[in-house]
Amino acid sequence: MTTSHILVIKLGALGDFVQALGPFAAIRAHHAESHITLLTTRPFAEFALASPWFDQVWIDDKPKWWRLDKMAALGAKLRSGGFSRVYDLQTSGRSGRYFALMGKNPEWSGIAEGCSHPHANPGRDFMHTMERQREQLEMAGITDFPGPDLGWIKSDLARFGLPARFALLCPGGAPHRPAKRWPAERFAALAIWLAERGITPVLLGTHKEESEIAVIRARCPQAVDLADRTSFLDIAALAGHAVCAIGNDTGPMHLIAAAGAKALVLFSDESDPLLCAPRGKVTVLRRPSLSALDPDEVEAALAGMLAS
Repeated sequence: MTTSHILVIKLGALGDFVQALGPFAAIRAHHAESHITLLTTRPFAEFALASPWFDQVWIDDKPKWWRLDKMAALGAKLRSGGFSRVYDLQTSGRSGRYFALMGKNPEWSGIAEGCSHPHANPGRDFMHTMERQREQLEMAGITDFPGPDLGWIKSDLARFGLPARFALLCPGGAPHRPAKRWPAERFAALAIWLAERGITPVLLGTHKEESEIAVIRARCPQAVDLADRTSFLDIAALAGHAVCAIGNDTGPMHLIAAAGAKALVLFSDESDPLLCAPRGKVTVLRRPSLSALDPDEVEAALAGMLAS
């Protein structure tokens, strides 16, 4: 029997990638005997390879469209895969160009003009990401949507030396969207509140959150700084042991929620939770400006979560 080859396109960012975990599981269940390749960007390769959903992961370095030599090379690689169907979960202008590069030969689920299985809903941009992707797959014939079991995630958390009770704090966010960040001083006050209740604050982020994390650590020395020390697999594994998590509308909070932690996510008017909020044991607090969100409100919401 000839094995069919399926291509899934999902390039990022982290929150968007996490919200595609359900579609990944559904595609694998629908094409159980197929060879499935994921085309993604470098940050997500390790996570994707560890998952049970893909047989192969290709890295897309996202060449500039005017670099005709690189785009031609990418097109040749895509055509070499012998794919019978493509699930474009990126549905962007870039992935639409990939449809053209492949010569319009494979069946294609997405929004590229002329594709065989279009997501033909003019209101798709007003749907939550998860509902939008589910409807897209339904229009391509996928009707079974098993929950994305993350039991395969493994990580050596002992190397962090954390106590039994800890909470994850994600004080960062996209550098070019500072309005999505709750002030670091407020996170510091919250870290102190947690420490006073015997819950160690664990700070997640990268070097891009260095200044925020420095503020929190200066005011709450009990906080543990894991910035730049955690992979996506680590973060998901930590979420499985945390008593709760709090953070801005940023990628790690999506991963933490997907892994099953109780999560409090802070939104400003920079993003709409009706379209993109994480799903799971999630509480959302939203203010037009996060500078107007008082620590007392956050502490009360966390107290309710911890008591439930």
